[in-house]
Amino acid sequence: MVNIRSEKEIQLIADSCQIVADTLDMLTAQVKPGVKISDLDKLAEEFIVSKGARPAFKGYMGFPATLCVSVDDEVVHGIPTDRYLEEGQIVGIDCGAEKEGYYGDHARTFSIGKISDSKQKLMDITKDCLLIGISKAKPGNYVSDIGHAIQSLAESNGFSVVRELVGHGIGSSLHEEPQVPNYGNPRQGYRLTEGMCIAIEPMINMGNKEVMTDSDGWTIRTKDGEVSAHFEHTIAITSNGPKILSKSRLYG
Repeated sequence: MVNIRSEKEIQLIADSCQIVADTLDMLTAQVKPGVKISDLDKLAEEFIVSKGARPAFKGYMGFPATLCVSVDDEVVHGIPTDRYLEEGQIVGIDCGAEKEGYYGDHARTFSIGKISDSKQKLMDITKDCLLIGISKAKPGNYVSDIGHAIQSLAESNGFSVVRELVGHGIGSSLHEEPQVPNYGNPRQGYRLTEGMCIAIEPMINMGNKEVMTDSDGWTIRTKDGEVSAHFEHTIAITSNGPKILSKSRLYG
């Protein structure tokens, strides 16, 4: 079942989304060479709790941390450990928060110091994939219109789209219907309606689309060892088009 949210519910979702966006804003200055990943996780948890919310990922299906931190060829769901960030890496940080029974979800990929031109292009195109996907999230369009736009842009730039992991509805649960794939043919699946809230999150690989799961049961990485990037916004579908609920106060 796809939930249609009231204005009040959308505002509660937006409140949780703003906490998540503010969390990643706060972490931005800390995401640099020589920083311990587990320290980022501690900072994020303390910040979320200070805002009267709770980390949405911690304990979810047994996940042990506040953040998912995925480095280079790790696509998503990386568990924060005591390893250190290194110059030249790219790092996807995914964060969720719950406050007053409603959830926010948001992810960005960061560059660690100076990165290669190819990694920068991957990051830029993945962010553009998110934005073009969001532009299709308006009443009367279909869920697959989002994925079709993302896939077309990614593949036209020589990249590939992960199939096993998708965006999702969000609201009073972290993951709700509908699933929002980042690929597919247009005009298929659910028809988008005013009041729907969804998380759109392209995961784009520099190499092939195939992925695998590490022995920790969580970390998803590319099979070919090439790097991957991930950006995500939670949005509401309104009569005026998509509204980004997880927008950064600092970076837009």
